[in-house]
Amino acid sequence: MEKIPVVILCGGRGTRLREETDFRPKPMIEIGSKPLLWHIMKIYAHYGYSDFVLCLGYKGEMIKDYFLNYEVLQSDFTIELGNRHNIRLHTPPHEHGWKITLAHTGLNAMTGARVKLIERYITSDLFMLTYGDGLANVDLTKLLEFHRSHGKIGTVTGVYPPSRFGELDINGNQVIKFSEKAPIFGGRINGGYFVFDRRIFSYITTDDNCIFEREPLTQLAADGELMIFTHDGFWQCMDTLRDMELLCQHWESGKAEWKLWKE
Repeated sequence: MEKIPVVILCGGRGTRLREETDFRPKPMIEIGSKPLLWHIMKIYAHYGYSDFVLCLGYKGEMIKDYFLNYEVLQSDFTIELGNRHNIRLHTPPHEHGWKITLAHTGLNAMTGARVKLIERYITSDLFMLTYGDGLANVDLTKLLEFHRSHGKIGTVTGVYPPSRFGELDINGNQVIKFSEKAPIFGGRINGGYFVFDRRIFSYITTDDNCIFEREPLTQLAADGELMIFTHDGFWQCMDTLRDMELLCQHWESGKAEWKLWKE
């Protein structure tokens, strides 16, 4: 399996979910007994993509702490007091082999700046990018095949969501115009689950005010370098308390459509 890193934006404050995010970053809100971030990573790992770069910001230390202690917290273990390095795990987690780079990208940085700041950790020609608050059953194999087929800089997954965020004006499979949080006209919107080649970094800056979904993607579309991979399956973001409750209900009912993996 080709090593293509997965960049996940985890740094926002999640102000519309303050009931939860006053205490933890949005990607750490639990669905079942696992953080939302874990569910997203499991989707990618199911397709063989387990090299992650997490763009941290607000309460990022909680995400660092979670993964630093992950193996011990998920396992039965024996520890020798006085020699904490002598820990024997009895039930190692299923997530064997995940490589996770946890990068602090600033407390107030917007999405574009966060992506630019992790450029040094991307050594491959291609990388995937998504948000730390959206679950879907996107076929990532087909997404990557589609991206390779057109040779453009970027691919965005276009969805018909239960709520609207950024509308995509498309002609065939090419994005003609990218309008984040546009009025609703019934079209597909930005569902995340991007694929980019390294040329995308020339469109973004480390300025905290650089919002990835505005000037960078708007210009990318204007240059004819942004294509859409259409997804008609499950997609749901966690933007409000109602969204959180809906995702929890899906999980608890055993009908979580994003759960592609088997334990």
